[in-house]
Amino acid sequence: MARVMDWLQQHENQVFLWVNQRKQITFIDIFMQRITHLGGASATIAVTLCLSLFAHDFWRMLAIQALIALAVSHIPVAIFKKKYPRLRPYLVLPQTRTCKNPLADHSFPSGHTTAIFASIVPFALHSPFLALALLPVAFTVAYSRVYLGLHYPSDCAVGAMLGTSSAILASVFV
Repeated sequence: MARVMDWLQQHENQVFLWVNQRKQITFIDIFMQRITHLGGASATIAVTLCLSLFAHDFWRMLAIQALIALAVSHIPVAIFKKKYPRLRPYLVLPQTRTCKNPLADHSFPSGHTTAIFASIVPFALHSPFLALALLPVAFTVAYSRVYLGLHYPSDCAVGAMLGTSSAILASVFV
């Protein structure tokens, strides 16, 4: 089993470095540093809370579903971060390019990716138009976490699954 895990980690490191070591273009660097914050607690909580307080009927219900998904999804995130204390890639791979003031907590899973998917999926489930507009934003936030050297691709994949599954559950039961 250890050989399989080593093989998986080696290949994930290659994918990580391929994303992280891409051409450095100032515009893309700035864009990624900005968009990554859409998955942060401040942005996701503020937007969903404002919509739940000030939107009308149908949109209010979707925002409440998103808030519930946001809260529920971060329970497994907190458990995984304690149970599987994976170091962030910039701490393991010395050639990693990273942003200013990188996070120092554990890498697995990506909380930003979890939050953006938990916040967006309830809206995407109820409107194909919004799905076309919002899901690329969520995937870009996830990509930015790898691009900025803060997460491995699997951190973001698991975060997307946690956020999406929490959002689906909230949409079904609320």
